[in-house]
Amino acid sequence: MAKHVAVLMGGLSSERPVSLSSGDACAGAIERLGHRVTRLDVGRDVAAKLAELSPDVAFNALHGPFGEDGTIQGILEYLKIPYTHSGVLASALSMHKQRAKIVARAAGVPVAEAKVLHRLDAAPAHVMPPPYVIKPVAEGSSFGVLIVREDQSTPPQQLYSADWPYGDTVMVERYVAGRELTCAVMGDVALDVCEIVPEGHAFYDYDSKYLPGGSRHVVPAELPKRVARLVQEHSLAAHKAMGCRGVTRSDFRYDDRFGEGGELVWLEVNTQPGMTPTSLVPDIARAAGHGFDDLIAWMVEDASCGR
Repeated sequence: MAKHVAVLMGGLSSERPVSLSSGDACAGAIERLGHRVTRLDVGRDVAAKLAELSPDVAFNALHGPFGEDGTIQGILEYLKIPYTHSGVLASALSMHKQRAKIVARAAGVPVAEAKVLHRLDAAPAHVMPPPYVIKPVAEGSSFGVLIVREDQSTPPQQLYSADWPYGDTVMVERYVAGRELTCAVMGDVALDVCEIVPEGHAFYDYDSKYLPGGSRHVVPAELPKRVARLVQEHSLAAHKAMGCRGVTRSDFRYDDRFGEGGELVWLEVNTQPGMTPTSLVPDIARAAGHGFDDLIAWMVEDASCGR
């Protein structure tokens, strides 16, 4: 039966351009599926607009703060509009890298050592032996990520900047060398593992995520079966431990420089993974036999309140 689907896109975060691209791709698929679509560029009046539209489903294509951290989910719960992806608690928890790490570790998922502190306290001197990574504690798309190399005598001085836009709380995390792996979970099934090979970039940063040719996706990843199975198990464990719903994507580093028994470390779970033409989840789903429109159809049907 045809539904009226409001595709929530754009939003207020630094990931707005990515969200517009994700939302447009998803809206096109929903239209091809025969549903009526309203593209809603989300601003601070979103509650009033949603109440006026009264859609059957809200397809959440927002990324970053306000769209991925439980905020929009709370509005949708209040308005009793069924929505896609994870609910209020799971979204808020997964978005906060420190608290997500605590929950993941308790579920048996391997994580890297980390400290959380004010950015100005991380700036004067190394708070852990380099190499390490500095990340905003609640941002996505690699915004504000700084890699501190072994030969750097001081932390990055950008941390002192008066116009630093990513919040004052940062996580300093031990750098794990090796390969970039990711795995999508759809419902309660872990799909294939994908290796991300950045092309011309030091790591999987914003440009390698979203610019055409910025990275190569190898699905399924060329890994020992034992390692691939572990990635899938840890992805599903993190998804369940956070209380996630719908589709998520967990990211890992795998250091196999000294043999296949190397270190595997979980980095984070993405409750609103990108759905742009260059995004990972559509590629992973396709390898599992789910075309883009089929994936979107499943997400629309899966929408609910009380998530």
